[in-house]
Amino acid sequence: MGREFASVGVVGLGTMGAGIVEVFARNGIDVLAVEVSDAALGRGEQILRGSVDRAVRKGKLSEAERDALLSRVTFAVGLPSLHAADLVIEAVPEQLALKQRIFAELDRVCKPEAILATNTSSLSVTEISVATSRPNQVVGMHFFNPAPIMKLVEVVRTVVTADDVVADIEGLCARLGKVDVTIGDRAGFIANALLFGYLNQAVSLIEAKYVTREDLDAAMRLGCGLPMGPLALMDLIGLDTAYEILDTMYRRGGRDRRHAPVPLIKQMVTAGLLGRKSGRGFYTYEKPGSPVVVPDEFTSLALRAGSAATASPASTGADALPGETAAGAPDRGIEPAVLARAVAKVGVVGSGTMATGIIEVFARAGFEVVSVTRGAEQSGRTCETLKTSLNKAVVRGRLDEAGRDAALGRVTWSATIEHLTDVDLVVEAVVEELSVKKALFASLDEICKPGVVLATTTSSLPVIELAVATERPADVVGLHFFNPAPAMGLVEVVRTIRTSEQAVATATAICRALDKHAVVCADRSGFVVNALLFPYLNDAVKMVEASYSTADDIDHAMKLGCGYPMGPFELLDVVGLDVALAIQRELYLELREPGFAPAPLLEHLVTAGYLGRKVGRGFRDYSRS
Repeated sequence: MGREFASVGVVGLGTMGAGIVEVFARNGIDVLAVEVSDAALGRGEQILRGSVDRAVRKGKLSEAERDALLSRVTFAVGLPSLHAADLVIEAVPEQLALKQRIFAELDRVCKPEAILATNTSSLSVTEISVATSRPNQVVGMHFFNPAPIMKLVEVVRTVVTADDVVADIEGLCARLGKVDVTIGDRAGFIANALLFGYLNQAVSLIEAKYVTREDLDAAMRLGCGLPMGPLALMDLIGLDTAYEILDTMYRRGGRDRRHAPVPLIKQMVTAGLLGRKSGRGFYTYEKPGSPVVVPDEFTSLALRAGSAATASPASTGADALPGETAAGAPDRGIEPAVLARAVAKVGVVGSGTMATGIIEVFARAGFEVVSVTRGAEQSGRTCETLKTSLNKAVVRGRLDEAGRDAALGRVTWSATIEHLTDVDLVVEAVVEELSVKKALFASLDEICKPGVVLATTTSSLPVIELAVATERPADVVGLHFFNPAPAMGLVEVVRTIRTSEQAVATATAICRALDKHAVVCADRSGFVVNALLFPYLNDAVKMVEASYSTADDIDHAMKLGCGYPMGPFELLDVVGLDVALAIQRELYLELREPGFAPAPLLEHLVTAGYLGRKVGRGFRDYSRS
């Protein structure tokens, strides 16, 4: 028979501790909430009452349920009050010495059969457990913030944690309506080990002035569907907390440079720029603790950077877009440094999924489009695919029949690039092979009229390599659409060291005319989204490779613990393991960071032909589904 856990103690009533108290009390379990002083106890009680009162206002709890919940909570000062608890969960600040002192005292005052749990997110559960005479009864219970909402609990067992203790804690998680993932005692566990490597790398892009903070956050929200951008998330977590977690993982995790805190984080912590809690971090907030972002000096700079005039399809007679004067200049009162070139007719080269999606995006936005493929057969297939997509949009109510017919009427089909002589913009979307793209750009250079912007949709190749294949490198830019292009709201505008300001202004203006969010970045492997996404995916593969966890548990951890729309292994199987490997190799070859080296397991699966959903097997077997 497993333990019943009739009484649970929680030590530390900050945001996380108070949230854990609420979780247990909501599920009918008596809780003893303990703090170090009357003042701290009062603050903790206010946090709990504020949370349950919000739940009542939102209709998630009735007043009677709130009152019953609060009646199950007893507030007390001092650890001796926990002498009768069946389980005690520690949720104090992430300081090893502090936690060890608390566990030593808990070991002295708690009954011999009581289980002692720590909510640490990065410290060694083993080091905490040895402060007691019962390390076999010490376990990690890592809740995620906000604890009443987030479904995941990481159950962390040390090498000496008893099997029955782990089983009883797993059963308790189920009773609480949580999904548990049981793992070994390793720095960062699952979620933080993957999350903070990604966050740290995102900060490095800001430190290098590679991209603006707004563009970086927008790129990861729009390009990956994440609930928050990395910098907004850092501000929510607290830069001081993030620094401590990264530093701990770096020291405990084999000194992986992915977890070595970027110097900018330490500088911001030293300056008191801690995020929301201090009123300023990567963003500036209305007041300390407020989630409301207010403009600051960096915001105004970002607005100026994005103030170039917007292109619109001149041949359609479209009115100026919102925020623009009839003359095409912004009405923000800021004179644009460079005006975008007029674009009315667009050439799209390629016949794959991405090319078809880009054709649809331009045609629906009112641009005349010339589609160039390798032959009449490919053009026919591309045309049919376009018709199918537009018909689906009509069925779903996103487009009327007149709009569908108008979009189709704007597309001219061709099998020769000679028909691109009068276009204003060319978007290349052919196979991701450098030699093929370079040959195409050399041909476009000879055919297209002067002043035409030549754009590539490459997701990983150096744009500069394509630019120097022409005699007009200043007119070459990256326009990295995301798949499916009609649905995804992000485009990465990639400027090389030779790209002109006017070409960039034209590219960003085109994105606005397409109702896409343009993120301008430099020509570096992976640009923004892939540079952050694929190392995170690679880290997840290394976890499975090291037998630390399973693909299923890691997917659960990232979806339930971080709110990601897909787990890393679900995403890898959708993207294609061969595609992921190719991008990771490009990142490693350019940056030479040891942590970016492709996981051998990924290479082996690709060699074996396990490429993901497209072949029926990747990290999972889809042949039977």
